[in-house]
Amino acid sequence: MDKHSEQVPPGKAMSMEQHMLDKGAQMLQSLTPINQMSQHACTFALYSHDMSRQIETHHYVSRLNQDVLQCAVYDSDNAHARLIGVEYIVSDTIFESLPPDEQKLWHSHAYEIKSGLWVNPRIPEMVVKPELKNLAKTYGKFWCTWQTDRGDKLPMGPPTLMMSPQGVSMGLVRPDLVAARDARYNISTAAMKSGRTELAEPEWINPQADYWKQHGKGFVVDVQPVEMKKIAPFP
Repeated sequence: MDKHSEQVPPGKAMSMEQHMLDKGAQMLQSLTPINQMSQHACTFALYSHDMSRQIETHHYVSRLNQDVLQCAVYDSDNAHARLIGVEYIVSDTIFESLPPDEQKLWHSHAYEIKSGLWVNPRIPEMVVKPELKNLAKTYGKFWCTWQTDRGDKLPMGPPTLMMSPQGVSMGLVRPDLVAARDARYNISTAAMKSGRTELAEPEWINPQADYWKQHGKGFVVDVQPVEMKKIAPFP
């Protein structure tokens, strides 16, 4: 079985009729929310409950306003990429307004940006520098819904909280993952890190973010059956 067929979920191959129907719908519909995606960023993420599990991620980013971005996250940038989750990104100003228990679910981006791990493939660094300067001060909340790294052919189980790379202990990304990404895009993460030294560090990173660094604990979602709320019948 080749690599491509391993990535395809179970199911029949798309028929010519289905291809034609999809193309027709694509021509007739606006797909406005999707067309707002203006960036592709490639980076890495770590599972909150098991940071030895690390994955390459591809974020397709749209901006709701200057302080809030939303990202559809895929496992690759090819035509058969699987949608594996969603990340929300907010400015430091928005983050500071969140309740402390909510802040625990978020991660900082300063190290990820400064270390050259977050890249915009095929876009010159000088073009993205202003955006990187802003992103270095942001925080993200990333839920993974499809754990393709463990071989899941379909989304299985509850969503999983993901963390960003950090420059300490378990937060360091495996060199082989970085090397494979760099080879594919013909880039150098080390060179990007060197070129980003002038990017200003945030004056303060809220310690409620990157919760594992302070407390050595991650988070998991536990699915439990509950009594459904009953809707009162109409009179």
